Amino acid sequence: MNEYERLEKCLAAIRERTDFVPDTALVLGSGLGGFTQSVDIKAEIPYEDIPNFPRSTVEGHKGRFVFGLIGDAKVVIMDGRVHYYEGYTMRDVVLPARLMRLMGAKVLFLTNAAGGINPDFSAGDMMLIEDHIASFVPNPLIGENIDEIGTRFPDMSHVYDADLSLAVKESAEELGIKLQKGVYLQLTGPSFETPAEIRMAGRLGADAVGMSTAVEAIAANHAGMRVCGVSCISNLAAGINPTPLTHAEVQECADKNAPRFKALVSESIQRISKML
Repeated sequence: MNEYERLEKCLAAIRERTDFVPDTALVLGSGLGGFTQSVDIKAEIPYEDIPNFPRSTVEGHKGRFVFGLIGDAKVVIMDGRVHYYEGYTMRDVVLPARLMRLMGAKVLFLTNAAGGINPDFSAGDMMLIEDHIASFVPNPLIGENIDEIGTRFPDMSHVYDADLSLAVKESAEELGIKLQKGVYLQLTGPSFETPAEIRMAGRLGADAVGMSTAVEAIAANHAGMRVCGVSCISNLAAGINPTPLTHAEVQECADKNAPRFKALVSESIQRISKML
């Protein structure tokens, strides 16, 4: 079974449960686990009910698709993402993004918790992702190209859509939320970075670092989706933060700032829906 046939089987399993067609796909990062409580839910499908679909193993990631409305915006929400460090292939990691495209989503809105590298950042800041560096993880497009989805050599000049990013900026202004801007660098994890790696990342031009997101953006861009993304700076990275890093610290900071994060994402999605 090739990758497109796998996607078709996943889509068929979803269509047996719901005919909901979303305009926007949202991937929930750490700190947004309770986001679906504010969604007018029309259907939900656990990942284990979808054949050949990877499952989330990280604490706090529920592992389900949620279909519903945020205001008038029709969304499919990935409530729990899949990470490379969980032992999955990159094709597994980006399968959900591709699948949400086949469901009908035109936009992929990515969120995550990230470590801050930029010295002007503080824990709890929100950062609009303007670009990314994915050179340290396997490219998800390696292998036979899925011609039904996109071209063999997709352009990556403007992965993060300018109009969508403007909608996020305007939403932040309306809500009175300070919005940083910067470049996100993805590493594999699951270990946190060393101080030397953070110094390297800073010199390469990264403002924040994490273990997800960039490969999903690549796959979505390849599939013709418009992409935007926001990071919650949940901690200052190694060598900047004087104390050892723990997942509990990241989760605690993300949870603390969840109300602002949720408000920003919700308002942004409603603005974006009016543009589609």
